[in-house]
Amino acid sequence: MENVIIKNINLIYMSSNKKYWKAIEQLDPSSNSFEELEHKEFISKLPENFLSDEKTLNDSNTSRRDFLKYVGFSTAAAAAAACEGPVIKSVPYVVQPEQIRPGIANYYATTIADGFDYGSILIKTREGRPIKVENNSEAPSFGNANARIHASVLSLYDTLRLQGPLANGKDVSWDEFYVQVQATLKALLATDKSVIMMTPTIASPTTSKIINDFIKVFPNIKHVVYDSIQSDAALNAYEKYYGIRGLADYDFSKANTIVGIDADFLGDWQGGGYEKGYAQSKTPKKIDGKSTMLWHMQFESNMTLTGANSDHRVPCTPADQKNILAYLYDLLSESGSSTNLPENLKNATEKAAKQILKSGSNSVVVSGIEDETAQSLVFVINKMLKSNAFKPEQPRLIRQANLSNVKNAFKELINGNANGFITFGINPLYTTSYGSELNEAIKNLEFSLSFSTKLDETASASKFVAATPHFLESWGDYEMKLGHYTLAQPTIRPLFDTQQFQDALLHLSGKKTKYYDEIKSHWNSNILNSKSWSKTLHDGYFSKVPNYRSLIKNFSDLDINSLRKENPTEMTLVLYTKTGMGDGQQANNPWLQEFPDPITRVAWDNYLTISFSDAKSLGLENTNTSNGALNGSYALIDVQGNKLKVPVLIQPGQAKGTVGLSFGYGKRLGLKDEMQIGVNAFLLYHNFNKTQNIKISKAEGEHEFACVQLHNTLMGRGDIIKETTLEIFNTKDKKYWNSTPKVSKNHIEFDVTSPEVDMWQEFDRSIGHHFNLSIDLNSCTGCGACVIACHAENNVPVVGKREVRKSRDMHWLRIDRYYSSGSSFEQDNQTKENISGVGDSLSTFGKMEQAADNPQIAFQPVMCQHCNHAPCETVCPVAASSHGRQGQNHMAYNRCVGTRYCANNCPYKVRRFNWFLYNKNDEFDYHMNNDLGRMVLNPDVVVRSRGVMEKCSMCIQMTQKTILDAKLKGEKIKDGSFQTACSNACSTGALVFGDLNDKESKVAALHEDDRMYHLLEHVGTKPNVMYQLKVRNTDEV
Repeated sequence: MENVIIKNINLIYMSSNKKYWKAIEQLDPSSNSFEELEHKEFISKLPENFLSDEKTLNDSNTSRRDFLKYVGFSTAAAAAAACEGPVIKSVPYVVQPEQIRPGIANYYATTIADGFDYGSILIKTREGRPIKVENNSEAPSFGNANARIHASVLSLYDTLRLQGPLANGKDVSWDEFYVQVQATLKALLATDKSVIMMTPTIASPTTSKIINDFIKVFPNIKHVVYDSIQSDAALNAYEKYYGIRGLADYDFSKANTIVGIDADFLGDWQGGGYEKGYAQSKTPKKIDGKSTMLWHMQFESNMTLTGANSDHRVPCTPADQKNILAYLYDLLSESGSSTNLPENLKNATEKAAKQILKSGSNSVVVSGIEDETAQSLVFVINKMLKSNAFKPEQPRLIRQANLSNVKNAFKELINGNANGFITFGINPLYTTSYGSELNEAIKNLEFSLSFSTKLDETASASKFVAATPHFLESWGDYEMKLGHYTLAQPTIRPLFDTQQFQDALLHLSGKKTKYYDEIKSHWNSNILNSKSWSKTLHDGYFSKVPNYRSLIKNFSDLDINSLRKENPTEMTLVLYTKTGMGDGQQANNPWLQEFPDPITRVAWDNYLTISFSDAKSLGLENTNTSNGALNGSYALIDVQGNKLKVPVLIQPGQAKGTVGLSFGYGKRLGLKDEMQIGVNAFLLYHNFNKTQNIKISKAEGEHEFACVQLHNTLMGRGDIIKETTLEIFNTKDKKYWNSTPKVSKNHIEFDVTSPEVDMWQEFDRSIGHHFNLSIDLNSCTGCGACVIACHAENNVPVVGKREVRKSRDMHWLRIDRYYSSGSSFEQDNQTKENISGVGDSLSTFGKMEQAADNPQIAFQPVMCQHCNHAPCETVCPVAASSHGRQGQNHMAYNRCVGTRYCANNCPYKVRRFNWFLYNKNDEFDYHMNNDLGRMVLNPDVVVRSRGVMEKCSMCIQMTQKTILDAKLKGEKIKDGSFQTACSNACSTGALVFGDLNDKESKVAALHEDDRMYHLLEHVGTKPNVMYQLKVRNTDEV
């Protein structure tokens, strides 16, 4: 059983006829008082809210025992909410329970839409508590959750959430709140004073209707949509040529060639969610005996996930990118225009054009350049190519802000031309470059109201604050893509005295209905077309053909000369969003703060990324300390007079003449002290443009980073990440590109997998289940969703920046990122093979520790390999680590005495030691240090104590549950039923888990695939985790 706590107890079976009495009344046969007491001991129902005031408490007839029973859960509100379940009957995803059954997980389909992240997801609940987010793989769009969405369940249990409404900084009841707000709104209406209501893109049909009805009651209110990270250029271009304010969609599974220009579509470009289609095209597929796969070239400034996964990455400045796009169009349209591009960029663009013409309609061009002409030109190119991957007929509706309206609204507020300001789900005092001016303006308004879950910067400046619930406590409906609808339902009763924004607007409008009633009515009347409401709520989504006819697209008036005239500046700042932090809404989430960035491998920080050459010229450096930690210089950056002191991280692949800085950090309000880290990049977000001209100089001091990986290059160790080119993959035998390591016995070479050279006693592993995990290095994008899912499923603790800096992070699953030291990993392998002599090896290996200016990159998820010949098991002196018949390496935590011999003996370095007690410890004041935060813990997994070694368990609690469920139902287990947290979270299909003894299973087929290899196979550990060799499409055109 999973992580079994073995107790050395001798079970003594005794038979006895002795009877014990509990009270003296029990001995009196004529008295029935004891029997009544026994039946009524816990029968009386506690009065509702009996702890809320002294009068209710005094009037209640509850006993001391009842009182203690009620407050036994320290977090009484959370416990009561969890036990009662959702307010209105929610329809679970798998089976509708009559009641919450202890030990049984229920799943609910819902939607996250916080203005930045959008997704149709499933929520796993235990005893009424949401504890984990999973992908809704059946949803036709937005069914994949990124790392932030997976972590959002922890934000539900944030102790700094607002617990009720505020008026002028004081707690009030909702009745008092509504009286004061309504009176103020009516007074402003009577004098015709303007009020601005600002919300993020909500993409909700019912909410749009409620807002419109609210404005009819208060016509002096103007609604403005504001997105913290703007997409104005792309929205304007699409609206101009297609008639709807939206973003063109793409299906990369239909592409053979992708050319990306500043479009991080594996990150947050256009809302993300493109990795599944990309991975399908990126994996080699055999057609007529020959494998084909995607060819991808990426032009960008910062090193992004998309650039790291591309076959050809070309660093360039933002000004160069516009010229590249214009030149690419000239080449494809054969207009014959010249270009002033540097020779390397000109050659790369010509190479991209040839590949596009070769692939024809199976090509696609995407761009994130913030220029309306550039975005329009992308439409022109894809229409000219008749691209199969270009899907403009069903746009994404998750960005709606109009930058012109936003600027005018802020100008009105700052100039005193508006008298009131209402915000919902946004924090403009933090996410704009003029937050201080807005702060003063809001404080001087007659009326300011913030609908917020936290007392953040904007809420703190507002006169009225309405506490809103977490999305897991809320109802909602969304149209995130034209014709694709989703529903959100509460998975738990509100933990605090909160109300939804929509319910508040209905109340202020004088309506008696609730938001839930409005959603159901609107859907039954306008969307479902007689389809079942209950089934739609069960599924979480509904699709229909949209009633939309686009405008006739005429691009003849497009003038692209402005793109050709762009000239590079001396130094350009490129602002971006980090995979783990996004726009900063979840900055108080410890899972995300400790989540290492996939590229830099740094947690608990943002920083200025800079190229080697630029860092050298400015005297900036990174150094390693004696204990293996990473330090860096500080830089003083100046953007239009705004100055920030920022730590510097030298980033291989950063385009010369550019630096990068991520949003999402530098918040100070609504966060615990430990989370108030980094600098606020929004202060430099002038004119809402992500590229800014910048001045840089070295500043005093040295910054301490929390970096989990300092060995950045493979140094020619091609057996760790095996890879080959598509040409070699197609033309040469497996022995050439995926050879099995050899060992010598009696001067005869054998494969290391041969029984002839096996020192271990063999067992028959064909009986029962034998679990294996396959990891495809072509499909893995390094997104890290699996890392957060592992945290949620297995109660992995957060240890903080200080401990991570000491290499004491507790991640069960890590994603190693490697740079090449030459132009490619193959070149590194050749360099290593050509070493001659000890002297040459020392100098050559020293050089190979340094990454190239524009390296190739590879990602490799590494967890416990669950070796059949596990060196950790043989060295444990107390048998705390042992091997199971099903292939998993078990840990019995209370046997472990912390010798750490196992960690020393593990060649994969995947074991983690609990140096301290990380729960209920004020030194580690994260979610495990408070009762509310511990509500997220999975009861199926033991919370480990100090002095214990822990590691990946291959989610044995999940495999055992699958086996037991099948046994109870008398059914055969189908392939795909076995899952781990990481395989379940992987939206690209890179991680496949299953039973190797099921010969029809996908994992069994992958085990026999020619691309399959094991990590460090020459060691002879015989792991149950296998990898699929990486194939790069570097074919010359």
